[in-house]
Amino acid sequence: MLPSAAIVSRNKSFPGGKMKRLLGLTLLAAAFSVPAMADCSYPKAPTKIPDGNVAALEEMVAAKKSVEGYNKEMDAYLACIKLEQDGAVEKGGASLSEDQKKQIAAIYAQKNDAAVDELQGIAARLNEQIRVYKAKHPAK
Repeated sequence: MLPSAAIVSRNKSFPGGKMKRLLGLTLLAAAFSVPAMADCSYPKAPTKIPDGNVAALEEMVAAKKSVEGYNKEMDAYLACIKLEQDGAVEKGGASLSEDQKKQIAAIYAQKNDAAVDELQGIAARLNEQIRVYKAKHPAK
C-alpha cells in the first residue's frame, strides 16, 4: 500500500519578520552577493498532484517520489542560500554595520521562508490526495 502521508515538516528560520526598507535590502543584497554562491537554483516544483479519487496506485507513488525529489532539491537550495548569506557577511567583514548584517539576515529569512512555504503547500496537497486515495482504497 501507499507509504505514510507525512513528507515535510520544516520550521521557518525567522518567524514573522516585517520587511523594512525593501529597496535598501535589495540594494544591499546586490552589493554583497557572493559570485561563487550566486548559483543557488530554485528547484522546479512538481506540476501535477494526482486526484486521489481517480488516480491509480502507480500515479500516487510517482507523485510521492516526485515530491520527495523536490524536497531534496529544496534542501540543497536552502543550504545554498544559507552559504550565500554567510558569504555575504564574511565578505563584508568588519566593514558591515550590525544593521547591514541584520538586513542580510532578513533577505535570507525572506528567501528561506518563501521556499519553505511553497514546499509545505505542495506536500500538504499531496498528503491530502494520499488520504483521499487511502479512504477510497482501504487496506485489506
